[in-house]
Amino acid sequence: MEHKTPLEIIEFTDPVCTWCWGSEPVLRKLQAHYKDQVRIRFVMGGLVEDITQFYDEWNHIGGDPIESNKAVVAHWLEASTRHGMPVRTEGFALFSEEYPSTYPQNYAYKAAQMESESLANQLMRRMREASAVEAQQTSRMEVLVELASEVGLDLEKFIERMSDGSAEKAFKEDQKMVSHYGITGFPSFLIRYGNKELLLRGYQKYSAFKSVIKMFAGGHIKEIGVGKTPEDVLDFIAYYGRVTPKEIEETFDFHKDVAHAIVETLRKDGYVKVTPVGNGHFIDFVEEATCSGSFCGM
Repeated sequence: MEHKTPLEIIEFTDPVCTWCWGSEPVLRKLQAHYKDQVRIRFVMGGLVEDITQFYDEWNHIGGDPIESNKAVVAHWLEASTRHGMPVRTEGFALFSEEYPSTYPQNYAYKAAQMESESLANQLMRRMREASAVEAQQTSRMEVLVELASEVGLDLEKFIERMSDGSAEKAFKEDQKMVSHYGITGFPSFLIRYGNKELLLRGYQKYSAFKSVIKMFAGGHIKEIGVGKTPEDVLDFIAYYGRVTPKEIEETFDFHKDVAHAIVETLRKDGYVKVTPVGNGHFIDFVEEATCSGSFCGM
């Protein structure tokens, strides 16, 4: 039976939230296994307005920016061992006296969204990568402009929206939704289907989303599944341009050794580039690869 309307998953998020970064493999698996039956979108919550006025008692983050950076990176590294996405500790300096907030990253998403939700989502991904794995201070305007340029946004319009208050205004509208649903931690997920909705607080496994989708939509929305050949993996990498090993393992239900073996074959054949980053790797699709191996002509 064909579905009439997609199920919507709204992630309340911040571009530098570590467990939001850790949720990327789950979201990509949802997209791969449900395709256009499920729509994923983001609402900006604003994790830290001012680190000097912020305190996370669980992770002892807040107050002095330099000391907070030490606590943040320790928290992110510990979280990485659980969610499997890479992080970089060397050179990490997310906060400073001049840049004490994560709000600029939230504004950047909203500025991009005014042009294109697809490009905004690509910018979100680059902000997550740049913050977590490249140790860039992504609250700096020049960094945000560079990332916006990388994903193909209209820089004139992006800078204008960041400067004239329109991006901030749009962000405040998102915050109204955050307040309405009583969101106090990121990520949180609002799942909607027809006139039904359900809020899941905190990081969620794929199995939780699958159960809620089945509960809400029954036979109207069905898990499609994915092939598990090297060609299927290459298609996945090519679609996103860049993935992490964890995203391959999650999407294809591979043991990490199986995922590694397939990626290594693709690398040797020139289809992907594997780059060490932080405590993990990026796997990039090589658009103009020289075909010399077993997948030539596919």
